[in-house]
Amino acid sequence: MSRTLHLNVFIHGRGHHEAAWRHPRGTSASLTDIGYYEQIARIAERGKFDSVFFADHLTLGKDVAHSARGGLEPLTTLAALAQRTEHIGLIATASSTYTEPYNLARQFASLDHISNGRVGWNIVTSWLKGAAANYGDTGQIDHDERYRRAFEYLDVVTKLWDSWADDARVDDPDSGVYVDFDRVRPTAHHGTYYHVEGALNIPRSPQGYPVLVQAGSSDAGRQFAATYAEAVFTAHLEQATAVEFRTDLRRRAAALGRDPEQLVVLPGLSPAIGSTEAEAKRLWTELNELTVPEVGLAHLSARFGGADFSHLPLDERLSPDDLPDPATVQGAQSRAELIHGLVRRERPTLRALLHTLAGGRGHYITAGTPEQIADVVEEWFRNGAADGFNIMPPILPAVLEDFVDQVVPELQRRGLFRREYTADTLRGHYGLSRPENRFFGEPGLPREQTAV
Repeated sequence: MSRTLHLNVFIHGRGHHEAAWRHPRGTSASLTDIGYYEQIARIAERGKFDSVFFADHLTLGKDVAHSARGGLEPLTTLAALAQRTEHIGLIATASSTYTEPYNLARQFASLDHISNGRVGWNIVTSWLKGAAANYGDTGQIDHDERYRRAFEYLDVVTKLWDSWADDARVDDPDSGVYVDFDRVRPTAHHGTYYHVEGALNIPRSPQGYPVLVQAGSSDAGRQFAATYAEAVFTAHLEQATAVEFRTDLRRRAAALGRDPEQLVVLPGLSPAIGSTEAEAKRLWTELNELTVPEVGLAHLSARFGGADFSHLPLDERLSPDDLPDPATVQGAQSRAELIHGLVRRERPTLRALLHTLAGGRGHYITAGTPEQIADVVEEWFRNGAADGFNIMPPILPAVLEDFVDQVVPELQRRGLFRREYTADTLRGHYGLSRPENRFFGEPGLPREQTAV
């Protein structure tokens, strides 16, 4: 079967540009209004997107003083959206560092039942320094240790999801048997970090278990993705590094005995769309002129583990020596390396760097006509840099509507993207197989076909 382009929309505040809320095209909708997220999900569903995605942070950043932040908790949001959408996949972030495995397994299994198989879990190890203090810890767990815990965490959670056979629930009033208890088994996991004895207290979900999504790109993150991830969100400023990343992930997955085709790689893409290229570029200029430098400095500091950049002049060119060595960063190492590489190559001023990060935070940003945006998507897709894209509209919902109404029809005209949904589950949208139950040896259901 020919490859099929996949599209996810990343829902972030009032848009991915930190000044989106100040722009005339921005919305005044409250970030605690479920109707706002419903509107975005329905726009994406009208565009036949595979999924919508909510990130999450376990701390309140100082940028909230000048940025639209403070939205709803993602898992409860997905439960509401499951009732207000019909086809689109629903992905939420949850932390493997600050959530008990049994609780998380229950929550996501419940969401998969509620949505009839449309849920995915974005697995994070929580790199923000302030999160530890909110969960009773005295200090942040270092990068490699977080990933060691995450490997065992996924082993526990997937065991819990497999603790019921698909046919365990008999529900036969005549015989008096509700569950065939021989088809339910304890996980009996006793490892280095986690001890979980029982079976899950909810039957296996429609997808077997939710689609596993991951976003780390460090060496530890790549190996984790190759082991467990089925979809990967990633950040690249250049097509060449995106090709290398996808090639490396597929190689690692194959070395672990996995089918590389069961690994969907979705780089971030933040597009401004206009009737002319100049009009599209003007949107970025307008947004950047509305930024508050303190917000950008706070974001840059967080990427480098709390480093202070406030002493650096805004309009002098940066040197790589002005930034900490990414290898020493205990936060998001891959993003720190990406920013460090940008400074090495281009030597931007600090103001220019903050403007670049204001719109994409290290993801690829572009501006152009609908045809030019479609050209970027097609080129990256055909050259093996992506299986699709994590669309990050600089302004929500306005630029998402531009993308759905103007870019999607062009992608459909080129035969790259679906015109109608052909599957009922998120696994079906992404072309992923239903996972086999490790305890009961049940084969997965036939792979759902997604055609353009």
